[in-house]
Amino acid sequence: MADPRYTKLVQSLPATVPFVGPEEQERSRGEPFAARLGANENVFGPSPKAVAAMQATAGDIWKYGDPASHDLRQALSVHLGCPSENILVGEGIDGLLGYLVRLLVAPGDAVVTSDGAYPTFNYHVAGYGGVLHKVPYRDDHEDIGALFAKAAELGAKLVYLANPDNPMGTWHRGADIMQAMEALPDGCLLLLDEAYIEFAPDGTAPETGIDDPRIIRMRTFSKAYGMAGARIGYAFGAAALIRSFDKIRNHFGLNRSAQIGALAALQDQHWLHETQAKVAASRADIARIAVDNGLTAVPSATNFVAVDCGQDGNFARGVLDALVTRGIFVRMPFVAPQDRCIRISCGRPADLALLEHALPEILAKARR
Repeated sequence: MADPRYTKLVQSLPATVPFVGPEEQERSRGEPFAARLGANENVFGPSPKAVAAMQATAGDIWKYGDPASHDLRQALSVHLGCPSENILVGEGIDGLLGYLVRLLVAPGDAVVTSDGAYPTFNYHVAGYGGVLHKVPYRDDHEDIGALFAKAAELGAKLVYLANPDNPMGTWHRGADIMQAMEALPDGCLLLLDEAYIEFAPDGTAPETGIDDPRIIRMRTFSKAYGMAGARIGYAFGAAALIRSFDKIRNHFGLNRSAQIGALAALQDQHWLHETQAKVAASRADIARIAVDNGLTAVPSATNFVAVDCGQDGNFARGVLDALVTRGIFVRMPFVAPQDRCIRISCGRPADLALLEHALPEILAKARR
């Protein structure tokens, strides 16, 4: 019996996925994690109003979700201060990344990103045959100038920049991004991933005209709004670009309950502010635990902290593996020199107490 006739592109791709989920690790361990601090989920949860809204409509789940996401787009229009025609709702930023790459990237097209930046973007580019060109971080920040210079050198179609950044948690001022965009070559689009923007200081988001054809921005309900499992995010940019997504997106890809929950979450800004305060307190606790153990916390504008273990990637990986063995799920950057760090998501006091208890013994053994 013959195998399916895969495309040459698919046959050339490695059999890998961007992340191994904590559930898979739990199955391998034979028990659940005691503290889930690796996926940058918001453990403080969604607004109770969002939960209630989803529960109230559970009986209507037989209906498809609105393919136009009309109500949510109208609310986002008010929230963002732009027309709804400039907004697209999709299956989280991950899904939107795939759609954007499909729109723009053909086999052989040059795409620029940072070495060690969010790997799901790279996964999509490879899946459509694009050629990734990477520049190194600079002082644990994505190097905007180097990204745009590389795009100009190659005639790239697309540049990926996360602000704030994952996995390091660092950030750039929005004004600096806009100034640097003067060097973005004609015909190149800046994809600005703002998944963590609600945790960042004022001035991190750039002030740009909504119809600026050089940039598309993506945000999510997964992080600050605590709805990672609902898989819902949004993009905003020039109306012509947003309309183009209708040619290729999955029009019925959005869960109906997720749309309703996201609308309720957006309307509960009080809960968002409470979450922001809890995340800030947790970041401070992680930084304190790091310092108490002779480590360094990289300043963060996200809901996680990259903790510099002070040695190389092998040392940091040993610390990570020991934490996982103790039932504390964390992750780490994939590329040197950022892989000297472990990345710890913000957690509840009980989660961080487990980390604080385990870390001294783990470090003592690792340093021998």
